[in-house]
Amino acid sequence: MSQALEGDRTFADKFPEEARIVRAALLSSFLALVIGAILGIIQTLHRTDVARIIPSTDYYTVLTAHGVFLAISFTTFFLVGLFTWAVVRSLDRPLLNTKITWTWYALMAVGMTMTGVAILAGFVDSIDMSADVLFTFYAPLQAHPMFYAGLAVFIVGSWIAGADFFRTWLAWKREHPDERIPLQTFMVLTTMAMWYIASSAVAASVLIFLLPWSLGLIDQVNPTLTRTLFWFFGHPVVYFWLMPAYLLWYTVLPKIAGGRLFSDPLARVVFVLFLLLSTPVGIHHQYLDPGIAEGFKFISMTNTLFLLLPSLLTAFTVVASVEYGARQRGGSGILGWLTDLPWRKPEFTGMMLAGLMFAAGGFSGMVNAGMNINYMIHNTIWVPGHFHLTVGTAVALTFMAATYWLWPQISNKPIYSRTIGLVQVVVWFIGMALMSNAMHAQGIMGVPRRTAEPEYSGFEYATMFGGFEELNVQIAIGGTLLFVSTILFIGNLLLTMGNPTVSGLADPLPPALSGPADSPKVLDNLRLWVGIALTLVVLAYALPLAAIIQRGGLLGPGVGTYPVWLAPLFDAFANATTALVGAVGDASAALVEVVR
Repeated sequence: MSQALEGDRTFADKFPEEARIVRAALLSSFLALVIGAILGIIQTLHRTDVARIIPSTDYYTVLTAHGVFLAISFTTFFLVGLFTWAVVRSLDRPLLNTKITWTWYALMAVGMTMTGVAILAGFVDSIDMSADVLFTFYAPLQAHPMFYAGLAVFIVGSWIAGADFFRTWLAWKREHPDERIPLQTFMVLTTMAMWYIASSAVAASVLIFLLPWSLGLIDQVNPTLTRTLFWFFGHPVVYFWLMPAYLLWYTVLPKIAGGRLFSDPLARVVFVLFLLLSTPVGIHHQYLDPGIAEGFKFISMTNTLFLLLPSLLTAFTVVASVEYGARQRGGSGILGWLTDLPWRKPEFTGMMLAGLMFAAGGFSGMVNAGMNINYMIHNTIWVPGHFHLTVGTAVALTFMAATYWLWPQISNKPIYSRTIGLVQVVVWFIGMALMSNAMHAQGIMGVPRRTAEPEYSGFEYATMFGGFEELNVQIAIGGTLLFVSTILFIGNLLLTMGNPTVSGLADPLPPALSGPADSPKVLDNLRLWVGIALTLVVLAYALPLAAIIQRGGLLGPGVGTYPVWLAPLFDAFANATTALVGAVGDASAALVEVVR
């Protein structure tokens, strides 16, 4: 049934409408990648003072657009496309109603267009619209209402996408009541469950506080509250991007290596752990915030360190799966099997290099997670160095590399040039190694992030790991290589789209060595895990949020807990009530006199 191999037919042959949806989502993702890459090279060359084609006042518009288009649009559009493929393929059944599917795709496209227009309008002085609030769009920075409205529409679209996946699984479940959830579908459902929990906070922040504030319906907001609600969402969203990469590492990478997944049960455990542990850790982004007690920060640090467990389990399972494939190909020896892996395949090499970068990002992430060490690198360029290792490579490079395997399955068109693809993934790896290394080194020096002018007059950064200017050169070269890699990827994909369709491209995924029957059925109890996840979130956030609101007010200090436009209504109601009470009192007194 759902575990059966696909035979000689590709996904596009079996599910042509779903394949069109997947292609549309992926192309939207790659459009955002192009826009983000252009803005990224502008930002890189400007900050390093190599080439300044924009005034520094526009740098923050570039920085905001770069973050939003890449960290939100590129990643999420690819995710919903990949998840559509994964659910339909693993359940071996079409979506229930593709009209609903096209609806959520349209909502996401419209929402991101609205947000993008609000940001990019900041480049045009004649348009009274801007949204220079960076990717972390909490108060006190304020954007145009269209920015927040677009984000709200985009998030609602992603929620409907999740509902689409759940509906399809429930329909399959009614037909197969005694079967285990297929692994890819299980990964999709746990990821979307985590997304519903995490995105609820940022949706509340946007709809209840930021959008009304931007529209002028309320005078002010509580910055600490909106910042905390953002990081409630801001850290688990990293795993929202990473979990589709994990899906590819677990289910596709072993196949490309010539083998199969080592352990289906371990993969399920990892995704359950991410569901439980991803959200109650966001306060570790707020170690220097004075409005949150140290005890809450310590709890968040402890929770964060628990997230090392699913990452280590992933490292073991994926490497074991790849090693099995190499040994199936004739590899031998303690490390000799590495030479028998298909390094000439861009989809394999890209995903392996992405995993290697993720390991490096994990080490820098441990520094971010520790309270005392974090004080040294907080708000330095170390942080974007870490971010580019995780999202910029572990996620982005995995998505691009996987496209070389996935695109033929959803289009029946062979990749135009695997040689170009191999060069592309290697160039990305080299570029990111140079740029992120220099960012980490400058962060240790104390070089700030989020500034167009880090070269302060009369100030010299301590010389270590090479001088400041030398590290700037590394950043400029690395950023340029990343831009070149993006051009190679997009060019290769466009040429692939021009190829004629052919048959015989099917590449079915084999079952795991240790299948779902080897794992306890409780792992498939999504209600249980979601309930525990919600409980952990309440334990981690109920008291901090209550303390923030008690100390600073729901809408900031000195403001009532209601929108300002309601104040006149409240005053009128109070005056009318007072007059009514007085009239009733006078009438009652008069009635008493009459009775007497």
